[in-house]
Amino acid sequence: MTVVTIHTAKTTLSQLLARVEAGEEIVLARGKTPVARLVPVQPRQQGRRFGALRGVVQVGPEFFEPLPEEELAAWE
Repeated sequence: MTVVTIHTAKTTLSQLLARVEAGEEIVLARGKTPVARLVPVQPRQQGRRFGALRGVVQVGPEFFEPLPEEELAAWE
């Protein structure tokens, strides 16, 4: 963890952001007092949304009919 003054952070922000993107944690300080922390943002995981394909995909009545014997045999 690196401590950087606010003045230095203002002049070297691009370099500090590159270091943060590489995984480093940087603390911004006003004088010797820590004020804020720069950390990499964790990407959000896209969860599944129930009903996302409603109206796009349709299931016909043939979906619920029993499978033919030769197709069932392939699954065994």
